[in-house]
Order: sequence, then structure tokens, then C-alpha cells
Amino acid sequence: MTIDAAPSAFPSPRRRGSSRKRRRMALFALVGLVLSAATALVLYALDDTIVFFRTPSEIAKMDVAPGQRFRLGGLVKHGSIVHEGSTVRFVVTDNASDMTVTYSGLLPDLFREGQGVVTEGFVQPEGGFKADNVLAKHDENYMPKDVADRLKAQGLWNEGQAPGPTPAAAQGASK
Repeated sequence: MTIDAAPSAFPSPRRRGSSRKRRRMALFALVGLVLSAATALVLYALDDTIVFFRTPSEIAKMDVAPGQRFRLGGLVKHGSIVHEGSTVRFVVTDNASDMTVTYSGLLPDLFREGQGVVTEGFVQPEGGFKADNVLAKHDENYMPKDVADRLKAQGLWNEGQAPGPTPAAAQGASK
């Protein structure tokens, strides 16, 4: 009696297990590829709509490309508001750095010196910030949360402190 050494029509249990692993790995790779593509598409779509908040000190430390949109927040510097027809120039400060803002349009009723303000726009090629939106909704004690958080992080403002120039800034102005 001889044993037939011809290959069987059915794969061995060992080969079946290997085949399942390959299919499972291929399925995981396909799912990972689809999730990566979906994430890339979402990030690409959000790229034009994401607007970051920055303070004048952060802008001074960063290399911000002209035309890049972001929100600039801080305090309107005392004595810096200049009306030139329908255009208004003012300085936004975080008491460490300043940035000149140009805005054409109607300002909010509560916009004034020493108050927190958030502007949205871009850095101009010749310098300065061109705002196309100015937000100043507050009472005399209100500070926009983003501005308050950034000023607190830099140690330039404390809760309950009235907005305005720091004692060091006031001394520099009197000299």
C-alpha cells in the first residue's frame, strides 16, 4: 500500500489561519488608509476657516507671514485712537508689546481706550495689522476670555484689576 503524496484540495489548518491573518491585516490597513484620508480632507477643509488668537507679544516672537489671518487681542492703548475719515488707527497692547491696527468701518459702541478688544484680520506687507472686524462687547469690568487668559499667563493682568496701563507703562509715559 502506498501513500499518495499529491496535494490535498483543502488547505491545511495552518495555511487557513495564515490566510485569515492576511485578510484581517489587509482590512486594518484599508480602514487606516480611509481614516487617514478622511482626516486629511477635514484638515484641508478647515485650513481656510481656522483663525488663531494671538497677542502682540506672540506676534513679535513669531514670524507671521503677511496676509495670514488671525485674531489679535489685547487692550486698546490709551491715547492711541486716531480717526482719519472712515479709517481708525489704534494700538492694541498687552503691556509688553504693541501692534498698530487699522480699521475701516463702524466701531462697536463700547470700543474705547483701556478696554479689551479682539480684532480679526491680517498683517500687512508694510507692517501693522489690517482689521476687518472689531469686537468690543463688555462693561467696565469685562475682559474677553482669550485676552484675559493670555494676559494672566504672561503675568500682566490679574482678575479684578481694572484694564488700563500697568504702573510701569504709566511711569514710562510720564517721563
